[in-house]
Amino acid sequence: MLIRRLPPETVNRIAAGEVVERPASAIKELVENALDAGATRIEIQADGGGLTRILIADDGHGMAADQLALAVERHATSKLEPDDAGDVDLLRISTLGFRGEALPSIGSVARLTITSRPRDGGDAHAITVEGGDQRPVAPAGFPGPHGARVEVRDLFYATPARLKFMKSERSEAMAISEEIKRQAMAHEGVAFTLDLDGKTTLRLPAEHPGDAGRLKRLAALLGRDFEANALLIDQSRDNVRLTGYAGLPTYSRGNAGHQYLFVNGRPVKDRLLQGALRGAYADFLARDRHPAAVLFLEIDPLYVDVNVHPAKAEVRFRDPALVRGLIVGALRHALAGAGHRASTTVAADALAGFRPHAGAAFSPSAPSARGWSGWQGWAAPASATAQVIPGLSERSARVEASPTLDGQSLIHHESGAGADPLDFPLGAARAQLHGTYIVAQTRDGLVVVDQHAAHERLVYERMKVQMARGSVTRQALLTPEVVELDPAEAERVSARVDELAELGLIVEPFGVGAVLVRETPALLGDTDVQGLIRDIADDLAEHGAALALSERLGAVCGTMACHGSVRAGRILSGPEMNALLREMEVTPHSGQCNHGRPTYVELKLADLEKLFGRR
Repeated sequence: MLIRRLPPETVNRIAAGEVVERPASAIKELVENALDAGATRIEIQADGGGLTRILIADDGHGMAADQLALAVERHATSKLEPDDAGDVDLLRISTLGFRGEALPSIGSVARLTITSRPRDGGDAHAITVEGGDQRPVAPAGFPGPHGARVEVRDLFYATPARLKFMKSERSEAMAISEEIKRQAMAHEGVAFTLDLDGKTTLRLPAEHPGDAGRLKRLAALLGRDFEANALLIDQSRDNVRLTGYAGLPTYSRGNAGHQYLFVNGRPVKDRLLQGALRGAYADFLARDRHPAAVLFLEIDPLYVDVNVHPAKAEVRFRDPALVRGLIVGALRHALAGAGHRASTTVAADALAGFRPHAGAAFSPSAPSARGWSGWQGWAAPASATAQVIPGLSERSARVEASPTLDGQSLIHHESGAGADPLDFPLGAARAQLHGTYIVAQTRDGLVVVDQHAAHERLVYERMKVQMARGSVTRQALLTPEVVELDPAEAERVSARVDELAELGLIVEPFGVGAVLVRETPALLGDTDVQGLIRDIADDLAEHGAALALSERLGAVCGTMACHGSVRAGRILSGPEMNALLREMEVTPHSGQCNHGRPTYVELKLADLEKLFGRR
């Protein structure tokens, strides 16, 4: 068989299959070009899911007439400069684009028109490429002082086979919207406008760079609830900085759709983020719940490879363990700093559950339409004046000497002599409902606490502290168990024997493709050693950490905490209820139980007054 050179048009179409997977991919490339050009305002229009027409307009520095023809040539770019020796460094890429493939790829499968006016003056010019056929550069009109307008019509008309794989116009439009949201998250200082089929679906003004502006942009994209329940992340380690916002555990989602990672301003999809988030929130969420987080990683370009795939949606870190450790550590630090805080949506859901009383229907044995005050069918009993309603005439509960519950002290701090319980964050216990819920009064509202869920978290946190202070208790297997693995998996497990030993699992290499397990954590009891080791091997391959073992230990601790905590239905005294409130205030993560459910609901006085029409 003869080896032939492919025609340039065919080469471009092959490249387009990787770079331009769908309309959202084309828009991503064009928006990144605008951002690299220093644009402060970007307008995006898409019709027919982006397959009929796409228009990207920006106010960047623009291009001169002699640059337009180069812009549509393959591997021609202004973003990589050779050094004195003529070599181009692909290890220090500081721009979003750099491959020089997007414009020629789009031009090979669609009708592409680029109109631009340079910032340094001069007339506007345009160039058109249809299915790889390039037209001469010609003068053109341009509405702004400088920038570029890129119009793409009939995407994939030159490759009809690709059109058959496109989804519905609605699905493609949703993908476009999601892509613009990602770009807008990473660049809060840039104004974005998105029009889909002539209707403006997104209009984001430019925000001031910084945490406040970024949070305002995220609130506009993810909702005000995210803003109210987001924790600020700002940590650095070995010249790698992580910033952004992460949601409270009680503000969790049913899928991972609200998890975003940006590396040097580039939106990327990386399993590292999912694994790190799973590890950081392992103590707070059930496996079917997912945290919301928007994280921005700033790292020296020398330590991250963005030239992994033509779409530039994946990256590779030189030290993934460092990055994962930074993400997990920063998130856990922020969650610990949140203390007993719970999601504001919990209170909103509680208020939504209240319904105004509509009054009783008239009947001979019921109040009249004039209301209860006008009903004459009820007469007070003779002993009414001496009647005492249990609980209402008793003195309110106050903080007393540290009580005990099940033989264990509930208070581990000094609350201060003479302090008014109303001034504490969770207030003073006033009553217990149904043997399950503690009702407390605060200075400006009330708090309802689930006593079992709250004490479960307190017991769990104590167990974690005990585990951190000393090694995990181990139990030796009567007969050491050999677990056969793939050679690469066995090598990964063997490389982490010290880490596994800290968790109570004693493992040692046993030839090629096998490990020997001698001891297991006592907390796990009679466990499936084979399944545990294989799960650990899978976690090491996917996330670089033995999450399976730590999660199993956490699950056992959670189960033990559940069985060792105050049960629903137990009657508590006033001092016991107040002691529980005080310990919640000083215990990290006490705002949610081990499964991510809230342990208390707080209602402000203003909210209660609205319910009764007082404001």
